[in-house]
Amino acid sequence: MIPGFIIAWITFPGVIVHELAHALFCRWFGLKLYEVKYFQFATFGQPSGYVIHERSKNPMQDMLVAIGPFFVNTILGAVIGAPAAIPVLRFHAGDPLDYFLMWLGVSVAMHSFPSTGDAKSIWHSVTSREVSIPAKIVCFPIIGLIYLGALGSVFWLDAIYGLAIAGALPNLLVKLLA
Repeated sequence: MIPGFIIAWITFPGVIVHELAHALFCRWFGLKLYEVKYFQFATFGQPSGYVIHERSKNPMQDMLVAIGPFFVNTILGAVIGAPAAIPVLRFHAGDPLDYFLMWLGVSVAMHSFPSTGDAKSIWHSVTSREVSIPAKIVCFPIIGLIYLGALGSVFWLDAIYGLAIAGALPNLLVKLLA
């Protein structure tokens, strides 16, 4: 097993984009940013990056801030990896730039999953009495999915997802459209 902090060091662009996505969603909703660390060479027990921000009065906004990296990292990982995926994975004939773009696309996409800290943030946002039942119905399953994703990362689910988004998806699209 490779410790998570070493994976974060190797795939640091994904960590940076993940935290940038949190910050972008905070700005989108007008939430104050108190502290942002886009990347740090963390070791055991420390986060590789984090965003500390004002809580929204709207639990759905808090949820979107927490899951924003899923959308941003997935889309950006696919866009970065797509031009390199065909020559590298289909023809095994990529040049160094293609391999760099594949690493970058996979690195970004594999950090799409929200962290357990993000799940805790959603939990704190929706567990008060004044939060509506429909908001809780939407948020609680998402919290469960985040914890499932964290458990799946022990089995390399995040890396598999990154490879699928940056490599397999573009190849599949070419097959379908060709």
